[in-house]
Amino acid sequence: MEKVPIPLYYQLYLELKNKLIEEYKKGEKFLTELEICEKYGVSRPTVRKALDELEREGLIERKRGQGTFYTGIKQEEELSKLTGFTEEAMKQGHKTYSLVLENKLVEIPTDLIKEFGLPKKARVVLLKRVRYLDNEPYALETAYLNPGADIRVLNIIEKDMGKESLYQILTSEYGIRFSKAIETLEVTRLTKEESKYLSQKEGEPAALRTRYTYTDTNQCIEYVISIYRGDKYKFRVVRQV
Repeated sequence: MEKVPIPLYYQLYLELKNKLIEEYKKGEKFLTELEICEKYGVSRPTVRKALDELEREGLIERKRGQGTFYTGIKQEEELSKLTGFTEEAMKQGHKTYSLVLENKLVEIPTDLIKEFGLPKKARVVLLKRVRYLDNEPYALETAYLNPGADIRVLNIIEKDMGKESLYQILTSEYGIRFSKAIETLEVTRLTKEESKYLSQKEGEPAALRTRYTYTDTNQCIEYVISIYRGDKYKFRVVRQV
């Protein structure tokens, strides 16, 4: 079979990507277009196409009048295992904390009544947080917790959820065992409110994730809506046969 030649701009993109990951720290200024042209002996259009690929992948940010900066590799989460944001981040060596926007009791949303098995006007825990990774906002997370599945979730409103992990509290402190989670993933665009919390422009692409989490008694204990920055987060699906 005849080999298909790899375009020059794509070869340059791969070379620059490796250089960024291996030699640069997050936030550091990268080479200029002219410096890349001289260093690799390529034309300016080729350099721009390579930089476009790096920008599309979220590895660089071009600031008018300032230059090009390395933004770091995307946070990756494997969807084959049920873990929380904090656990996933710590596993990959990141520091994480949350800005708590709301942590209170609210009337159950109508669309959760059946899944939670609660009557109308029952009270549930609402926990809304901006999730930070290495001092940068990565996700906006809104969770509803079902006291009908375990009454102890009411204690969450007394916890410092800016520092604590929700899943760590539920599993380690309360001894709750999960059996499964049902999730959906969609592509969306940031609203004005979401963009404010995630330090992005309104309309920027993002990942919308919803999840129902069930205990080992098959009760739905949590419903969570998460909005992830498209330039900072990606998901990996492992399928076994």
